[in-house]
Amino acid sequence: MNFHGPTQGHNAIAGIQTTGGITNLYFDGCKDTRNPITPARPTPTYYLPFSKNRRFVGRHDELQELQQKLLVDKECQKIAIVGLGGIGKTQVALEFAQSVKRERAAYSVFWVPAVSLESFEQACTEIARILQIPQAANDKQDVKVLVKRHLSDQSVGKWLLIVDNADDMGVMFGVGSSSGVVDFLPENDDGVMVFTSRRGEVVESLVGNDVLEVGKMSTDEAVTFLSSLVRKSQTEDGPIKQLIADLDCLPLAIAQAAAYINTNKITVSKYLDLIRNTDANLIAVMSREFRDSTRYKMSSNAIATTWVVSFKQIMQENADSANLLSFISYIEWKSVPLSLLPVIQPEARMTNAIGTICSYGFLTQREGEDVYDMHRLVHLAIRIWLARENHEIRVREAVTKHVADVFPFGGYESRKLWRAYLPHALRLMRSNNKDAIEAKAKLALMIGQCLYEDGRINEAVIWLKQSAQWREGGLTEDNHDRLLSQHQLAGAYKANGQIEEAIKLMEHVVAVREKLAEDHPSRLASQHQLAGIYQANGQIEEAIKLMEHVVAVREKLAEDHPSRLTSQHQLAGIYQANGQIEEAIKLMEHVVT
Repeated sequence: MNFHGPTQGHNAIAGIQTTGGITNLYFDGCKDTRNPITPARPTPTYYLPFSKNRRFVGRHDELQELQQKLLVDKECQKIAIVGLGGIGKTQVALEFAQSVKRERAAYSVFWVPAVSLESFEQACTEIARILQIPQAANDKQDVKVLVKRHLSDQSVGKWLLIVDNADDMGVMFGVGSSSGVVDFLPENDDGVMVFTSRRGEVVESLVGNDVLEVGKMSTDEAVTFLSSLVRKSQTEDGPIKQLIADLDCLPLAIAQAAAYINTNKITVSKYLDLIRNTDANLIAVMSREFRDSTRYKMSSNAIATTWVVSFKQIMQENADSANLLSFISYIEWKSVPLSLLPVIQPEARMTNAIGTICSYGFLTQREGEDVYDMHRLVHLAIRIWLARENHEIRVREAVTKHVADVFPFGGYESRKLWRAYLPHALRLMRSNNKDAIEAKAKLALMIGQCLYEDGRINEAVIWLKQSAQWREGGLTEDNHDRLLSQHQLAGAYKANGQIEEAIKLMEHVVAVREKLAEDHPSRLASQHQLAGIYQANGQIEEAIKLMEHVVAVREKLAEDHPSRLTSQHQLAGIYQANGQIEEAIKLMEHVVT
């Protein structure tokens, strides 16, 4: 190599130094400062298994938050995108990766799936090939270690790494002495990482509270998304918003619906009719696989199957959570009071069980309340899955017995509670199955009594009649529970104007209870009610005779006993109806004072 200029003494080259692949020339005494040699900026490299999703819609706030936290304010180097399976976590991560590739030329972008250590290693192999890491060709070298070492070097420049589907604790952190994905993730001040996960425990261990929660789409976003997927001729009949509402604005469910509509060449209206016809139709459609170029080839695209993976993980991870999830699938999916759920002790276990379900996105807690909501489609998918696994009868029986045990027997003081429980009990009772009949009879009685007190008399009669019929079919004539259902039904008949039915049924109850002691509370309660029905039917003499008997027997009770005073009050009313005003006044003055 020849250099022009002075060649003697201190003007000669003193040495050559190589650093980080850049050759720096040093001259003894005379350094050329006019054209300093600076290191070249590393050329960005990209490995993304998916092309840009041309039909990606909305999520502007989520994408802006990722940009701001990771690249602008640099609040953190790692963040997790969390949410329900099928909510669109991977698609948000992909759109973010594409935007970084497009708008930030200094960043390399890499993508690794964490479904298994094998899938992670396969991605590392591709990244090593693209980065041209020399040692990667040597089979004796662990390619995961090589990629980690390369990206941890400050000289490689800025990078974004997406770790998708970080759901499995064993895969992410290893089991026993084995290594997990986290052992092979690079550390570099110039690198940032985005994880996608549906599992709260994994997320907490990876990023703490640096979390971006992805919820369902807005209605407008969902309508735009569906419209972009189906042919215009199939949406002209109108009810897109109705379908979106039925699919709860879940992106994967919408994509699956669009694939079914396109494949079968049906309209949106026809598809809506199909999934509303029966739960079986809906779950069949939800379980149908379809091709999606923005998802992994070997993964399930059917939303119901996607959730089954999570169900199984919960069953393996937390039996308490699995039991609660199964329980909720047989009651209403909305407004689930914590107090209605089976109690798990100690309280810390209950908190953990609920927290695990919430961390998967299957439950959301209402702000400031011990009340939870579940996605309707998740609710259905769990129930169908339980049926397929032959758990349906066992779970339904257990749920029915528990709800019957905790449901209040009317009463104004517990009105708020039974009104909150009522929709759940009614949904549970829609089944025509013949299991847990006594529990169903008990619950039907509770439902009927609450409806009666709420002034919904027609509905009360239906449920009380059902309770009585179930108990008449399985209990002896003098069974206390059977007579209780008949007693309450007779009262509802009276309130509903069905006087003949009320008299016939109540006379039967009184006759059976005459076997009890004269002062037995149940016998006196039945006689009291029959007297009231006689009065309503104009049978005043019979009413007075029976009510005077009840009052006489109850005079053995303390003067201020509620049952004694109630009977005297009733008798005073009958006296008044019969024109016995003096007797009525005398008795009523006694009650009042």
